[in-house]
Amino acid sequence: MTTFGIIGAGHIGSQLARALTQRGYDVVIANSRGPETLAPLVAELGPHARAATAAEAAEQADVAVVTVPMHAYTAVPVEPLAGKIVLDTNNYYWERDGHIPELDRGEATSSGLLQAHLPTSKVVKAFNHINSGDITTTGSAPGTPNRRALGTASDHPEAIEFVTRLYDELGFDTVSAGPLSESWRLERDRPAYVVRQNADELRANLAKGFRVPPAA
Repeated sequence: MTTFGIIGAGHIGSQLARALTQRGYDVVIANSRGPETLAPLVAELGPHARAATAAEAAEQADVAVVTVPMHAYTAVPVEPLAGKIVLDTNNYYWERDGHIPELDRGEATSSGLLQAHLPTSKVVKAFNHINSGDITTTGSAPGTPNRRALGTASDHPEAIEFVTRLYDELGFDTVSAGPLSESWRLERDRPAYVVRQNADELRANLAKGFRVPPAA
């Protein structure tokens, strides 16, 4: 069974930990404040979860999830994630993160910056355009009419394949936006961001995306 190392224990990280442990996956979860601060969450999650440092979560992960504020992405451990699939849930909120000029100008993507920081990892966009509470409440069985779809993007086909399987297990269809250079289509303030949509609707929203969002 795959062990997920979750770096970041905010809304998305905690909710993914719930979804994964409910399905029998082992989870090693970390935050910036220390493992002891995660004791209540780990107690809730049960025997498949434990708290650790970010370095430990990265080392023990078969697959990692990076779900930290964008301004903190350069603190993600690099060497322990070499060769591993890394799910990137990050979103750029300039109000919180401060302005990142290359993102403001549409010259980079948030996932592309993480990939540059993790040059030997296989970064894949995932779970960034869904409200955290919806992860465990809006999935449905394969073939369900109007099944909700989530998007992904990666330069690594095997990472997209992994996310596709995981989305399906958690109750969602998958639409790929393509390589990380196209992952902006899933980012904040675009038509595909945080709306409930089926696969056809998500494809249409990805196509309608605009490269530079409204002026910050």
